[in-house]
Amino acid sequence: MGIPIRRRSVHERRGPFDLRRTTFGFALIALILAGGGMALRAAWRSAGRHPVAAVLVIALLLVVALLVLRRRRRARRIAETVTDAAYGIVDAGIAELDAAEVARAEQRPEPPEAAHPVDYAQLDPYAFEEAVAELCRRDGCADAEVVGGAGDLGADVVATTPDGRRLVVQCKRYGPENRAGSQDLQRFGGTCYAVHEADIALVVSTGGFTDPALDYAEQCAILCYGPEELAAWSEGGAPPPWVPAEEPAAGVSAP
Repeated sequence: MGIPIRRRSVHERRGPFDLRRTTFGFALIALILAGGGMALRAAWRSAGRHPVAAVLVIALLLVVALLVLRRRRRARRIAETVTDAAYGIVDAGIAELDAAEVARAEQRPEPPEAAHPVDYAQLDPYAFEEAVAELCRRDGCADAEVVGGAGDLGADVVATTPDGRRLVVQCKRYGPENRAGSQDLQRFGGTCYAVHEADIALVVSTGGFTDPALDYAEQCAILCYGPEELAAWSEGGAPPPWVPAEEPAAGVSAP
């Protein structure tokens, strides 16, 4: 004797509960009910105007209902087919929403990486001069160029500031134990104005300055940028040297 196999219902074959899928399903059912209600309302109004046609339609519906009742199994299959189609529409809608969300996420620009501070003391002398010239160009001195070399008479970078003044820079790439002294400043002070016709004279030293050098620079109106001032300028924490600050930073002499 064969053992009857119990067929699993539609609900048993369904996967785990999905909130979005259920929400779409209820929305679809609501649309179907709303459409059916509007159709019944229109049919009721039409029946008032055409009673004979309404009787025929009702009779036809009764015949269809009797056929459906006699064929439960077929009706159940039809219901399952309609249910599967409804869930297919819901799944397709969810898939389109997910695809659109993925596309939007791919189009979002990634945030720029934070710039790492430059360790100017690790650059070789020529690279250091190029780095200072690039800082000048970044802040508006479009014609900044490196002119240092044999016979430069103390000028390593020359540029024109945005307001038209001539900037002359001497670059001292020294170690932390080797500060620029008064002799370095005196040699530069003897040429920056008389020979290079500077409106703004600047000395940049990665090793800082001695106190006598700062005193001489203040007397000759030479700006002195040590490692702290250079880092602040480079990282945007301070204005460029040719822009007067409200209060000069320590170790910087304003003309």
